[in-house]
Amino acid sequence: MLNRALKLLRTYHQLKQVELAKRLDIGNSYLSEIENGLKTPSIDLLQKYSVVFKIPVSSIILFSEKIEEPQKPSEKLRVAAADKILRLLEWIDERDAVEQS
Repeated sequence: MLNRALKLLRTYHQLKQVELAKRLDIGNSYLSEIENGLKTPSIDLLQKYSVVFKIPVSSIILFSEKIEEPQKPSEKLRVAAADKILRLLEWIDERDAVEQS
């Protein structure tokens, strides 16, 4: 889920991967792997996202989930709510992309 949130942050701010990678001081291919869920960003990298997008790291971490299945009901609720928020934002992003075409 974190990868989806990071990609949405970038697209919402109308940045290309190359532009964001440069701001984050990472390679474009590494950013692509993060956004595709192949790599997990470090806390240091999330702090760089925080600076670039002017949002707290805690807001970004809201969209991270554990690899294993959450055990506590509150954790399950947080993951489910974060997923629904991301689905809504993805839908808005797709709708905007269609309108711009």
